[in-house]
Amino acid sequence: MTEPSASASTKDEGRNGRKDLSRHGLETVGNVYWNLSPPELYEESLSRGDGKLVHMGAIATYTAPHTGRSPKDRFVVRDENSENEVSWGVVNVPVTAEHFEALRADVIEYLGERDLFVQDARAGEDATHGINVRVVSESAWHSLFAYNMFLRLDEDKLEDFAPEFTVLHAPHLKADPERHGCRSETAVMLNFTRREVLVTGTRYAGEIKKSIFSVLNHLLPAEGVLPMHCSANVGKEGDVAIFFGLSGTGKTTLSADSTRGLIGDDEHGWSDSGVFNFEGGCYAKTISLSPEGEPEIYQATQTFGTILENIILDDKREIDFNDGTITDNTRASYPIHYIPNAVLPSRGGHPDTVVFLTADAFGVLPPISRLTPEQAMYHYLSGYTAKVAGTERGVTEPVVTFSSCFGAPFLPRHPGVYAEMLGEKLRKHGAKVWLVNTGWTGGAYGVGTRMKLEYTRAMVNSALAGELDDADYVTDPVFGLEVPSSVPGVPDDVLQPRATWADADEYDTSAQRLAEMFKENFKKFADQVSEPIRTAGPPPSRDRIGARVRGSALNSRPRVQHKIAGRRGVNSTRVPLVR
Repeated sequence: MTEPSASASTKDEGRNGRKDLSRHGLETVGNVYWNLSPPELYEESLSRGDGKLVHMGAIATYTAPHTGRSPKDRFVVRDENSENEVSWGVVNVPVTAEHFEALRADVIEYLGERDLFVQDARAGEDATHGINVRVVSESAWHSLFAYNMFLRLDEDKLEDFAPEFTVLHAPHLKADPERHGCRSETAVMLNFTRREVLVTGTRYAGEIKKSIFSVLNHLLPAEGVLPMHCSANVGKEGDVAIFFGLSGTGKTTLSADSTRGLIGDDEHGWSDSGVFNFEGGCYAKTISLSPEGEPEIYQATQTFGTILENIILDDKREIDFNDGTITDNTRASYPIHYIPNAVLPSRGGHPDTVVFLTADAFGVLPPISRLTPEQAMYHYLSGYTAKVAGTERGVTEPVVTFSSCFGAPFLPRHPGVYAEMLGEKLRKHGAKVWLVNTGWTGGAYGVGTRMKLEYTRAMVNSALAGELDDADYVTDPVFGLEVPSSVPGVPDDVLQPRATWADADEYDTSAQRLAEMFKENFKKFADQVSEPIRTAGPPPSRDRIGARVRGSALNSRPRVQHKIAGRRGVNSTRVPLVR
């Protein structure tokens, strides 16, 4: 007999009597711990040998072999409710309701034999646009992760809490591909009819928050709210800036600015009232973290209640943030109020500035460019970047990708839905849009170096302050982008990537190669956009460079891979193109 959907209107009993999970079909022989505090969750984690207390008070946890998301193991139930709503394909891989029910039955049986930890919270800092989320896990520190990352509720709201979406989290349970219709022993399954998420076979905590992000990305467009994979902050004059970008491009780093209030570092909605955070915490990358470069984030890692994932400790339990032995995707999870200038509640007005962040592994894009409205739509749909090491399982070096809306892995609907909404909001509110390259300069990955954070901060701060509004601009001949001739605090030659390469001819070849990749990728949107947007990308190839590219070995290689050219005489790196 099929159990009722988790969206049923049944309410739980009062907090003191809320000691069962029968509404979810769970009858457990173990203890059920409801909404424990961080100290209590520390005690449970440490007593079970599932973490280490770190110098200065954080807790260290380890998730290997999964040290990043497993996008190939993410599935969406295909049924009568999702059939025409979800954009099916390599991102939203369909699974049958029968396979979901088989996995769910195994998860229910598995969890029923264990102590469980429950966190009730909110996703969406907006009274109207958001959902109540319940996370049920076998792991105390994952329950602390849910406490940190979602919006914490007052006691009175917990009394009457009714979940609108539930995550059943069984990280140590291995899925069975034959029985469950999945690909491996790891499975993350979303069911919009049952309003449930199943997570099995991975301890990586990011799967919990990203699954709920995907849920909101599906639900909110129907409410007229644009869900965004972005960070957001606000200036002293109330000016709001949002920063789009995939993991590793700098969303968290650039939004944590001591001179501006932090609205949030990763996931937001843009409603008729303005921007609001989906979360109540931050999930920052910590590789090479320093108190000089990122003081606010560094201080948060030295605070009780913070979870540190996959970091290396010395014999005194002090952290070596430069050690990526386990993964470069080391992480810190902490409540947003650990950032001194956090805005609470996490809301702001309509954005004045929109920044698209890209980590260009070719090392050819300008470090900052001003975009026309048409270029903004072109680059939003393109979503070009390079996935950096560790952000997904198996990624050990930058992988070139075009991720629509700078968040394709989390978009159940067609990218055009989100792009149309962004375009409408940009037109209505007149936000300025910038493309910022936080990737490589002076050469491609393996030859050049990452853009200095101090330069990126100087460029972004100048853009936010309006200092570039009346600057002189030059048009990049390969990408058609408007590049400022000078920015305070940044050497002029840094602004022109060709000037940073030792071999200008190799730069020309690499730049044109990336331009052709942009054009090839955008073909899938060509018949869905207007002519001004379709032609807002790289202009037609210059004859000199075009001839060289047409005669190169590029066209003879499989399309799924492209060679990223470096300086002459240095071995180049082959970087797969993820479509």
